[in-house]
Amino acid sequence: KEVAEKDCTEVGLAEKSNPTAREEIKEMERETFQSRLGFLLLSAGCAIGIGNVWKFPYMVGNNGGGIFVLFYLLFLAIMGVPILSMELAIGRGSKKSTVRAYGELEKKGQKWHIHGYVALIGNYLLMMFYTVVAGWMLYYFYSFLNGKFSGLTGDAVTGKFNEMLSSPSILVITMLIITIAGFLICSVGLQNGVERVTKVMMIVLMVIMIFLAVYSFTMPGAKEGLKFYLVPDMQQIEQVGLFHICLLYTSPSPR
Repeated sequence: KEVAEKDCTEVGLAEKSNPTAREEIKEMERETFQSRLGFLLLSAGCAIGIGNVWKFPYMVGNNGGGIFVLFYLLFLAIMGVPILSMELAIGRGSKKSTVRAYGELEKKGQKWHIHGYVALIGNYLLMMFYTVVAGWMLYYFYSFLNGKFSGLTGDAVTGKFNEMLSSPSILVITMLIITIAGFLICSVGLQNGVERVTKVMMIVLMVIMIFLAVYSFTMPGAKEGLKFYLVPDMQQIEQVGLFHICLLYTSPSPR
């Protein structure tokens, strides 16, 4: 008992007199995921972005259908999987934030920690995009509930979109709502905030995507559309251009 009390006293004194020790003790208590499912869903949430529902379908339609999907899977295997594996390895190996992870793993004299700052800047740049677009989606959902899109043609809906873009107040307010909501969720913590919300939202997203996929099979021309989407047509390479298809994957774009 006396030894335990002495150890606790020494830790307390070290924590007060040495800021570095205090920081190390706090890092030892860093919160972790509550379940493997939470980790998997959160990882999927980072990888499955707005572009998978919003951008990918029309890119497939404009760039050859099945041949585009074929190259998508090819680049996913040769670029996406290795990068994902490296990110997971760095995270599990260091158990630290983006900036500190490289400093923890790199050898003395190496400069890998510079990429940590580059990644941090990249996150800020992505948030500049996603908070705005998520604000669009929030306003669209609000308009849908109010019936503003009922009975409108495609051109009329496009007009509503342009009307939204021409209103700074709508854009700023919806962006602030998304940003504040994100801060509030993160402030609650990893398990009670981010992980809990992600589980609900990702499951809802999967249900919506499955519903949309099943519903699309009931629409006119579904068979032809499915064939165009899944069966590669090598002649499309000549029309679209192989270099153009490859360029779409190597250029930075929202997920």
